Amino acid sequence: MKLLLDTHVVLWWRQDSAHLTSTIRRTVASADEVLVSAASGWEVAIKIGAGKLRLAHSFAWMVNESGFTELPVNLAHTERLPALPRHHRDPFDRLLVAQAQAEGATLVTHNRQFTPYDVPLIWT
Repeated sequence: MKLLLDTHVVLWWRQDSAHLTSTIRRTVASADEVLVSAASGWEVAIKIGAGKLRLAHSFAWMVNESGFTELPVNLAHTERLPALPRHHRDPFDRLLVAQAQAEGATLVTHNRQFTPYDVPLIWT
């Protein structure tokens, strides 16, 4: 199974947060591939710059130390965006949906706004 983690899932993973059940942890740990979008890094950088988030380590370090694979944003991903229904406006979330579709990945998230999109989901 190939997974794409939503930004908050990566943060919760590194913080050993109770938001992630043991079932979710086992699913992530046993996945064939766990992807983290470069868009998540961008989202984290914006939140850090705005003073809304503080991290003990860089987001890149967190992804690396977790054994996850960075997923760059490419044109095949962005070309899917105009075809996505406008269920909500968050550009990072919309890009994650497009990436999950393009990569054949299941999106792991706590965000219920992904429900109407045509993408497999695992809820935290």
